[in-house]
Amino acid sequence: MAKPAKGLKTLIRLAKFEVDEKRRVLTALQSQEEKTLHDILQSEVRLRQEQELAAADATGIGFMYGAYHRAWMVQRQNLFARLNTIRQQVEIARDELAEAFRTQKTYEVTQANREKREQEEADHKEQIFLDEVGMTQHRRKTEEAE
Repeated sequence: MAKPAKGLKTLIRLAKFEVDEKRRVLTALQSQEEKTLHDILQSEVRLRQEQELAAADATGIGFMYGAYHRAWMVQRQNLFARLNTIRQQVEIARDELAEAFRTQKTYEVTQANREKREQEEADHKEQIFLDEVGMTQHRRKTEEAE
């Protein structure tokens, strides 16, 4: 029975590795999401700065603001598309992490049940042995007393 336990311990180790790997992927995706949100915020700050410059100098920089705004809109759409893609990937990564964690827990519970069952079996065998020793001693005392 030692081989199945060893195999299960190997599965547990592999499952833990997989959970760690899925966590790393999720963390990387969440970092990308945060960076994209930061980029969106920075883009909006730059737009406000350009709007202020254009309003202050309508004849110089102001006439170029239209081209800047169109380019900004394209960039903004790209950023939001990237954010949407990353968020979908985050959801998939979360689901995969949850599944890997469930698998790991299943293996761990199975291992714990096996160990408990083996311990109960060993305890039962020991109790039978101790009962036999006790009965033998009792018989000897009874025979000596007669």
